[in-house]
Amino acid sequence: MIGAATAFEAPAGSALLPGVVPEGHLQKATALSTGVFQVAMICGPALGGFAYALSPSAPYVMMAGFWIVGGLLNGAIKLAREVAVRDPPSFRTLFAGVGFVRSNPNILGTISLDLFAVLLGGATALLPIYARDILQTGPWGLGLMRAAPAVGALLTTIVLTRWSIQRRVGMRMFQAVIVFGLATTVFAVSQWLWLSVAALAVLGAADTVSVVIRFSLVQLATPDAMRGRVGAVNYLFINTSNQLGQFESGVTAALFGTVPAVLIGGLGTVTIALLWMKLFPTLRKMERLE
Repeated sequence: MIGAATAFEAPAGSALLPGVVPEGHLQKATALSTGVFQVAMICGPALGGFAYALSPSAPYVMMAGFWIVGGLLNGAIKLAREVAVRDPPSFRTLFAGVGFVRSNPNILGTISLDLFAVLLGGATALLPIYARDILQTGPWGLGLMRAAPAVGALLTTIVLTRWSIQRRVGMRMFQAVIVFGLATTVFAVSQWLWLSVAALAVLGAADTVSVVIRFSLVQLATPDAMRGRVGAVNYLFINTSNQLGQFESGVTAALFGTVPAVLIGGLGTVTIALLWMKLFPTLRKMERLE
């Protein structure tokens, strides 16, 4: 039930953002939204730990309360402009998002790049093995590595909220994915905890740059009436890549070993970015988010 609810909530929430943000500020708003999410990723587990110390059921009661408050706040949102009423729902309109994505090379390239990059770059799934067997550290070291991507992402969102990317946004997106893959490669071969934490922080920072550009590009290139359905396709790709990426990391680690698995993932991410630059030249040459 939680998964089904999220499948509706995530695309609807993302479709609301362009309707409440002043024109020309979507990129900064996306960075701010991503930063708030990273704060929650960092503070949420700690808050849950304190709540669990009071009672095992307390974290779940707290989560339910936060969801209710979030729903009420979403319900209070007033759109700055009206959206035209769509045609009655049908099977054709239900799958119109898939058709729109396929017919738009920039959106198709953006969404598919995220799918394959995250599919190959799922190094975080193997952090417990790195902490115990490779870096010879305890729970505190694992905690540092878990938090490092979120910290790097949060610092990056602070910068992007103040200074948005104005030129060569397509190239910047590909460059961010390449840095993501290179940081994953450094983490794969690192034998020092400090270097591993730094690589994970860079990984999180690069991923945030890519996320902000991808999200803004998809939202701006999609008509109002299609944003929810295109968002549903986008989140299908995101959720699929996250889950299958962790599965891929586990399978390759079992077959080839932990370090080769992460190394393959990092180099594969770089390869995908270079290949997509060739397959989607208009996306690579995109100058501005308009």
